[in-house]
Amino acid sequence: MRKLWYMGLEPYKARYTLQLQEWNQAVFERRGIDYEIVPGETLSNDQAIVTGQVLDAHGRTFFGMSQLMNLVRKMKAGEVTSEDIIYFEDMFQPGIESLPYILDQVPSNMRPRIAVRCLAQTIDPDDFVHVWGMQEWMAHYEKMVDSFADIVLATNEEMVMHMKVAGWRAPIYNISGLAFGKDEVRSRVPGELKKFEDRTYRVGFAARWDQEKQPDFYMDLIEEYHRLQALPYNDWPRVEFCVFSGSKLRSNNSSYMERRRRLQAEGKLTVYEDLEKNDYYALLNDTRVLFNCALQDWVSNTASEADALGANILYPAYRSFPESFANDSERLYVPWSLRDAIQKLIPLLQHSHVNMGKFSAWNDSTIDRICDILQGNGEQWLRMSTDYRRYTHESKYL
Repeated sequence: MRKLWYMGLEPYKARYTLQLQEWNQAVFERRGIDYEIVPGETLSNDQAIVTGQVLDAHGRTFFGMSQLMNLVRKMKAGEVTSEDIIYFEDMFQPGIESLPYILDQVPSNMRPRIAVRCLAQTIDPDDFVHVWGMQEWMAHYEKMVDSFADIVLATNEEMVMHMKVAGWRAPIYNISGLAFGKDEVRSRVPGELKKFEDRTYRVGFAARWDQEKQPDFYMDLIEEYHRLQALPYNDWPRVEFCVFSGSKLRSNNSSYMERRRRLQAEGKLTVYEDLEKNDYYALLNDTRVLFNCALQDWVSNTASEADALGANILYPAYRSFPESFANDSERLYVPWSLRDAIQKLIPLLQHSHVNMGKFSAWNDSTIDRICDILQGNGEQWLRMSTDYRRYTHESKYL
């Protein structure tokens, strides 16, 4: 690879995209990679998601198309060659059809390799594209990208399987994690991390309040904990159950908002919203457990952040989470089992887990795994065999 052309995501205060480019740059520079960030133009300066759930519908498309315009300008000037790689942080990139249109008509020495990272897409039955009925046209878009991409980066083994059964044919690599910068996150909390035994008995929920994140199950957990705590033979601690949100809390299901307001009124739920990153990290630094019950997180940056900042993490043994947690049964509960979730929660409220820090350390090396693949040194992550369940039982790092 002569040069890496980086096609990042637009920054949002409420999403990890605000830090994503910085995390990548730090690794590129440490490894001595010649790279250039292809800029995009933002539609507004509010860094807010106004239309849609994950990224703003207008902002995402505007930024992506302006990026492609800048990339095409560089290709036209002869700056991009066949020795280069164009790396897209998201498989969905408005304007990407420009590339095969151009590459099929230019000399072979001007055809760079194309790498895309899949974040979810229609292969995920719980992705937002299904909530909004986009699957009919989006599946055709994915097939188009699959036809010319040289590298498709999957987040985990389970995602690889979904790609396989969808009939994708491009070379698929499992990067086994999400891009993360542990040092950068830790640097945002001044001084030493708070000792676990000095932390507030706080359980946090940092996923979106949308149906694919199952906030109803979290609220069930809250009510069940309070019910059991009131029994005379239980000496469980009083716990502040809360929600962390980087914007005003909203949902694609109004019943979740109604129930949340009721639990707030009863003093059972606290909502921290419109949080700046540093404020969120300060709360994590005084939290004992981050809880998750999502159908669709695949790996979860929130787990990396909490683990890096000294909080225990408790997630369902569902889909990709067993791989992400290296099959750690003490921090994985049976999906949809309130009893098992609470049984796993109690010890995590009392003591820091023996494996704390290893989850975030593994994800901290994800960008290195991506660079290995882009530089041709990551063939152990290639997943082109029909025996695509071969790696699911492996514990990648414990």
